[in-house]
Amino acid sequence: MTAYDTDNIFARILRGEIPSHTVHEDEDTLVIMDVMPQADGHALVIPKSASRNLLDAEPMALGAAIAVVQRVALASKAAFDADGISIMQFNEAAGGQSVFHLHFHVIPRHDGTPLRAHSGQMEDQDVLTANAEKLRAALAAL
Repeated sequence: MTAYDTDNIFARILRGEIPSHTVHEDEDTLVIMDVMPQADGHALVIPKSASRNLLDAEPMALGAAIAVVQRVALASKAAFDADGISIMQFNEAAGGQSVFHLHFHVIPRHDGTPLRAHSGQMEDQDVLTANAEKLRAALAAL
């Protein structure tokens, strides 16, 4: 297995070297808005422990992360009046992974609305700020 790269973008965000739209943080995880969202409210749950993906993660880190994924999914469904939630997690390039630090996508879904492409087009910062606030408020209400 390939070694963990300590300079991947999520490691740099966790160290505070790159800004993010933070929604939630605890001792084990960081939740941020995806800057190239596939739907309004697309958030990322990022474990703080260093692992490339699910295949090399410590079981305790996975447990802590999935508990936060569930809370974010519940909050996201409420905050964005979603009909459903997609949870995505990719492992290695052949599995669709593009950032090699374990993370979970939590994406609110609406009936009949396809996901947008996860392209190089960054979302407007004001939209990300507003969506982060909506999700924070919904998390606080749980």
